Amino acid sequence: MARERPTALLLDFDGVLRHWDPAVAADIEREYGLSAGVFGEIAMHWGRLQPVLTGQVSHADWVSSVADALTESVGPDRARAAVQQWQRYRGEVDADVLAFVREVRAAGVRVGLGTNATDLLDTDLAELGLVGELDVVVNSSVVGVHKPAKEYFQAACKALATPPARVLFVDDEDWAIRGARVAGLSAYRWSGPEGLRYLRAALGC
Repeated sequence: MARERPTALLLDFDGVLRHWDPAVAADIEREYGLSAGVFGEIAMHWGRLQPVLTGQVSHADWVSSVADALTESVGPDRARAAVQQWQRYRGEVDADVLAFVREVRAAGVRVGLGTNATDLLDTDLAELGLVGELDVVVNSSVVGVHKPAKEYFQAACKALATPPARVLFVDDEDWAIRGARVAGLSAYRWSGPEGLRYLRAALGC
């Protein structure tokens, strides 16, 4: 049986609506004599990342733990300075995706941001000029559970006031796509702006 046409869109943040230039971190690592990729290696270690994505620790505490992990390499002062400089860069909005969000909202489609994020998310949205651009924001650190858990997607659909079968989820990670489908949403793996044609067709915009 054919699926019903989606009436709501749930978008991932990092990798879809926001992008990060890897050269920024790489330049800072070189400046401070750190090994290439060390910021990501330390910050994204699951034992350190999972608590901040579920609201058990703050973004500030998570950042401090990254600096602590770098102290042995460059000393405490340089470690803190390097991490502070790394954290000043908050990424860049994908102009094509933002234009699409505005287009589908104007057509009556509810749009939510569905992201594994820290308690800095609201500040980031303001800094990037995204306040008011989305109908709802579903932040894992507020929900208390992260993608790809079924409970996360249930919370997102509730926030959108839309049943899972009528929500189209877009993410750049396979594991998130699989989790959304298990939860009953339709899902599309994002690989770039060429996917907008498909999304417009799926939403009937």
